Amino acid sequence: MPLPVVAIIGQPNVGKSTLFNRIINERVAIVEDKPGVTRDRNYARASWMGHQFSIIDTGGITWENSTIDEEIRAQAEIAIEEADVIVMIADASKGVTDLDERIARLLYRSKKPVLLGINKADNPEQRADIYDFYSLGLGEPIPVSGAHGTGLGDLLDKVVENFPPEAENAADDVISFSVIGRPNVGKSSIVNRLLGEDRVIVANEEGTTRDAIDTPFEKDGTKFRVVDTAGIRRRGKVYEKTEKYSVMRAMSALERSDVAVLVLDASTGIREQDKHVAGYAHEAGIGVIIAVNKWDVPKKTSSSGQDFEAVIRDEFAYLDYAPIVFVSAKTGKGIDDLPKLVEKVYENQSQRIQSSVLNDLLLEASRLVPAPMVKGKRLRVYYMTQVKSNPPTFVVFCNDPELMHFSYQRFLINQLRENFDFTGTPIKILPRKRK
Repeated sequence: MPLPVVAIIGQPNVGKSTLFNRIINERVAIVEDKPGVTRDRNYARASWMGHQFSIIDTGGITWENSTIDEEIRAQAEIAIEEADVIVMIADASKGVTDLDERIARLLYRSKKPVLLGINKADNPEQRADIYDFYSLGLGEPIPVSGAHGTGLGDLLDKVVENFPPEAENAADDVISFSVIGRPNVGKSSIVNRLLGEDRVIVANEEGTTRDAIDTPFEKDGTKFRVVDTAGIRRRGKVYEKTEKYSVMRAMSALERSDVAVLVLDASTGIREQDKHVAGYAHEAGIGVIIAVNKWDVPKKTSSSGQDFEAVIRDEFAYLDYAPIVFVSAKTGKGIDDLPKLVEKVYENQSQRIQSSVLNDLLLEASRLVPAPMVKGKRLRVYYMTQVKSNPPTFVVFCNDPELMHFSYQRFLINQLRENFDFTGTPIKILPRKRK
């Protein structure tokens, strides 16, 4: 299921970004210490009381005549369209302004749940003055302080109360996969080849596809759902307003996918944008397949495939588990094999390993490479068990989790891969102290 989307809306300088940073815990909630995994502060994932959601921080809305004001207002309007819940922020120190009233009318017309947060209500006198904001017609104003964090819990409680009910997944036997990549690598052409018809608009210009399109199909008796996403640009380089929110739609597609097919362009080689797209897929924790499209375009020798694969493994070291396939949407080369590979990756990430088998592996691994010493203290591993699949996640009980260095976790992951087929899926190791 895609995560609920919350948009923060308001006029300039009311503290929207301060509240945004509070909600995502000062930006650290969306940072991972791995190459190629990035986030921009305008889009983030957050959580409150066990509820996960996506959040958009928009620019301040005005109705000035400058081009930049029109651009910001257009972006905010698209965020309103994308949102499940809207939070309007006003400034307690300014009182109700004409601009607040105009923004409130815009939000009222959206027919979406709208919550009214009154920021900079830092003391009892300011909190007492918020009742004037009832005049905006958006319900009870909620006093908050972005500077101190007060009132934020009350606001977020109301936010999660207004999330749409989770829809039942009526198609559990359907394997869902998304086709992702930077613009103009041939994603839509691949989807059309898979479906055997021109279901998706194809044009030789960047950004033709705007929305994520879910299309069911069947191959050799297996049911699939393919999501052709809008081309993902590196967020810091996205200026065109609808393109910005295409990124959000693509992220939503990853969240409801079992497997991601990352498309690269053989004719242009690997670009920096490709690494950012790959980072999104890796961070999503789903299966990943790397498809090198337009393999009919560049001139090749007998070693071309091996050379290109070596470059991919070097540039995408964190995706060393992802299988690489060479395809051509134009000629159909390799396209028919993609669904079978998607199914295989899905099966790999869904498998469960018995604890007794895992502990035999752990014992043999300890014989091969003794647990390391850290600051004069030796790591001792006692027991391993699988706690979930999709992705396969293993808890390793030990004497002290801080002694389990990343390199030893990597060693255990490699042992799992050597003994079981986890091709295409990430593996997580969670060290825990034995009680």
